[in-house]
Amino acid sequence: MGSAETKPSEEQEFSASRLRLAVARLSRRLRTTEAAGSFTPSEVDVLRAAARAGPTRLSDLASFVGVNPTMLSRLIPKLEMAGLVRRLDDKSDKRVCLLEVSTKGQRLLERISRERNDLLSRRIAELARDDREALGRALPVLEQLVERLSGEEPEAGEPPGGPS
Repeated sequence: MGSAETKPSEEQEFSASRLRLAVARLSRRLRTTEAAGSFTPSEVDVLRAAARAGPTRLSDLASFVGVNPTMLSRLIPKLEMAGLVRRLDDKSDKRVCLLEVSTKGQRLLERISRERNDLLSRRIAELARDDREALGRALPVLEQLVERLSGEEPEAGEPPGGPS
């Protein structure tokens, strides 16, 4: 929240609450895709995080995704069995295991992203022209907010990051 000098007004807090809820609802609606099949949103989040991070230590991936290592160890086997990720030995430390997304995993992520983008594009196209323009003008401000919030911890119960 703001410091004593920059305490938000009730109107700003209301707007922040509405924005947070709208973004969370939008994110939830875009998380479920046909392309993901039987994979849960959490498994897709792990796959996407592993793709972003490149070959990465499981402990680093757990931190990046925002789950504890025990939870991560429950999510990875299904992704491995489906051929979406593979474990690699760390050449610098034989005790460490790295996780890497396979080509098949990359293709799945691309299909999921395409499906989410297509759905969102269709819904945006249904908006009135003025609303589409307002949304376009709001994007740089939203992107700036994301940058300002990066590095801050998500609130309890909120997933880190968002849909891609």
